Amino acid sequence: MSAVVSLGIAAAAGADVAAHLAPAVEQAGFHGLWVNDTPGADALGVLAAAASVTDRLVLATGVLPVDRRGTDEILDRVAHLGLPQHRLVLGIGSGTRPAGALARVTEAAAALEVQSQARIVVGALGPRMRRLAVTAADGVLLSWLTPHAARSQAREAHDLAPGGHVALYVRAATDAAAISRLDDEADRYAGYPAYAANFERLGIAAGDTVMRPDDIADSIAAYREAVDEVVLRAIVADDTVDAYLSFVAAAAAVL
Repeated sequence: MSAVVSLGIAAAAGADVAAHLAPAVEQAGFHGLWVNDTPGADALGVLAAAASVTDRLVLATGVLPVDRRGTDEILDRVAHLGLPQHRLVLGIGSGTRPAGALARVTEAAAALEVQSQARIVVGALGPRMRRLAVTAADGVLLSWLTPHAARSQAREAHDLAPGGHVALYVRAATDAAAISRLDDEADRYAGYPAYAANFERLGIAAGDTVMRPDDIADSIAAYREAVDEVVLRAIVADDTVDAYLSFVAAAAAVL
């Protein structure tokens, strides 16, 4: 397989950055724009800004935590913003509360599938959540994996649901000035208990799963052979429009 490639940013980057960035992402031939939902920022609002200045770009959340954003709130927000549902992917996740995670996501995925025209994907680390993602929703969003681990998990997902979509977030830097932020991001996730346990289970380190400026072309090629969609989660030296535009240009040049 050779995956489509998308771009990812955090909702904290803001709607103004998204409005300037999204046309460049679309014109460069990327498949979609994924926006992390973060506390104090709204991924759906950021996607609405991107939707207003693009025609074809897929618009995706990665992910909406359903322990703090219920399905009624998500659906109301999608309707209020007038998001184009034929281009929309609602990525959801269990959030930070471990108790009842599988039931919570199963219920949310079912409600969104019935009441929305958007595609639904589930952010997943462990095998039970990955299985749920491809059997109860349209696909799975993976993260923090080496190409080898991603290929193995994608194969498992496709064995369960041949039509299920497997997307993968990969933190990436194209500028040497952003390497320290990339390393800080890897260290931060390595300190989260759920991710730390997953890294230990897989026998990998967070730093093994990121793309660095000196190997970006080879890394993209390797990941594209592993999954259906590679989401380049842009790590830039500073969160300015110019920095993100430079990332888009550098990444597009090696595709």
